Amino acid sequence: MARNIVILTGAGISAESGLGTFRDEDGLWANHALEDVATPEGFARDPDLVHRFYNTRRIQAAAARPNAAHEALARLETWHLGHVLIITQNVDDLHERAGSHHVLHMHGSLRQALCAACDHRWTAPPEMHASDTCPACGAAATRPDVVWFGEIPHWGARIDEALAGADIFASIGTSGEVYPAAAYAQHCRRLGAHTVELNLEPSRGARDFAEHHYGPASEVVPAWVDRVLGA
Repeated sequence: MARNIVILTGAGISAESGLGTFRDEDGLWANHALEDVATPEGFARDPDLVHRFYNTRRIQAAAARPNAAHEALARLETWHLGHVLIITQNVDDLHERAGSHHVLHMHGSLRQALCAACDHRWTAPPEMHASDTCPACGAAATRPDVVWFGEIPHWGARIDEALAGADIFASIGTSGEVYPAAAYAQHCRRLGAHTVELNLEPSRGARDFAEHHYGPASEVVPAWVDRVLGA
C-alpha cells in the first residue's frame, strides 16, 4: 500500500473557486505587470501599489469558498491509512478551510504579514499599508508574506524530506513552468514514486508522470481520490 502521498497544488485547483491565475485574460493579474507587483524590486519602487494589489487579492481569497477538489483532498487526508501532505503554490487558505491539516505554503500566504527589516511574521489584517509598522521592531517595512519572483520558496528542507519519502506524488492544477516545483515530479519518479498529473490539460512536464487525468479539478480530483481510497 502507498503509505506516503505528497500532493503539489497550483492555481488551477482554486480557479473554480473564483481565484484567477496568472494566465487569465481578464483577471486581476491582467492589469498589472508581474515585475511591478510580484518582485522585491517592484515593492521597493512602489510599495503602495503592491499593498493595494495584495489587499485586493486578500479580499478575493476571503470571499472564495473551497470547491470539490479541495474537499476531496481533505477527505483523502482523513481516510487514507498513511500520511498525506499538500505542498501548495497557492497563497489562499482554501485547503485549510476545506479541512486539510497538513499543508505547506511554499509561496507564502495572504493571511500572513512579514517585516522586511527583522523577518518577524504575524497575522495580516484585511488591509495592509506601506506605513504599517512591525509589531516586533517598529520598522515601517511590512509586506505580504508571499514569495515573489527571485525569492527562495518556504519550507525547502521539509519539502525535500517529503519528496524523498513519497510513494505517490500527485500534481494538481499547475502548469509545470515554475521551479523548483516544476522538477518535483521528475525527482520523485527517479526515486521510485508513482507520479500522477491531474490538470485541465497536459503541463509542460507531462512526460514526467506515469498517470494522467485531464479535466476540471472539481471533477478529476474527487474521482482520483475515490480510486486511491478504494471507494
